[in-house]
Amino acid sequence: MTATPEEGRIYKALSGFYFVETDSGTAVCRARGRFRVEKNTPLVGDKVRFIHTEPGKGYLTELLPRNNVFVRPPVANVDKLVIVASASIPVTDPFLIDRMTVTARKCGCESIICINKCDLDPADRLFDIYNSAGFATIRTSAETGEGLGALLEAMSGGLCVLAGNSGVGKSSILNMFDREFRINVGEVSKKLGRGRHTTRHVELYKLPGDSIVADTPGFSAYEAESPADREELSSLFPDISAFGDACRFHDCAHIKEPGCTVLSALERGDLQKTRYESYVRMYRQTPDKYR
Repeated sequence: MTATPEEGRIYKALSGFYFVETDSGTAVCRARGRFRVEKNTPLVGDKVRFIHTEPGKGYLTELLPRNNVFVRPPVANVDKLVIVASASIPVTDPFLIDRMTVTARKCGCESIICINKCDLDPADRLFDIYNSAGFATIRTSAETGEGLGALLEAMSGGLCVLAGNSGVGKSSILNMFDREFRINVGEVSKKLGRGRHTTRHVELYKLPGDSIVADTPGFSAYEAESPADREELSSLFPDISAFGDACRFHDCAHIKEPGCTVLSALERGDLQKTRYESYVRMYRQTPDKYR
């Protein structure tokens, strides 16, 4: 008699073991060899089918269709990307934030900008950049609790991911949401201006209400290549595409073309300079696929 597959979601992956949560409990599963052959690695956030081999154990048989996949952090089926930044130690480069908003938009999910450590620095410049660009932008302090209620409300519904460079306070924010999480928190090096990687793996946590959130390992650098093709890049900057639709040329790159309404908006101060600089930087990092 063949066992009937059960469905669940992977909420943690460690050393080849996948912890799958279902309505009836949790099962620790291995992936069958076919996943390696097909080069289809299960990820945290994946909805899967698995078969029990004994109570609490089993093996994965199928990955259900994904809505999206993030490579860094490695998570599937994300609804909202919460980009945690800081104007204190460590200071977050706006270019890093912009790369993540582009990746989120390409994957079809919402970006929320969380400016943490506002008890140390209110980050007025960062707040103005992303608030005026149309992003949900929230100041928080994992130390005092300021803004965490508003952040939790913005995260409600679906699967959220906290992402950002090391030391900005992602794990500290989660610990403030629920003291039972007890996630390790590292100190920030004042000499280097960055934090240590205390989160070693991706794991899902249930939040009050109907939200699920993933804490992810931090990072201190960004990839060299642009996360999008040149042809689609401007559409992934909603504040740029809002002006670009009226350009004289339909294939305007918004770099130096005559009649470019994006450049006109930049000159008028209607477009944030750092956002435009990030667009140009990503554009130049990406080779033209038609050449």
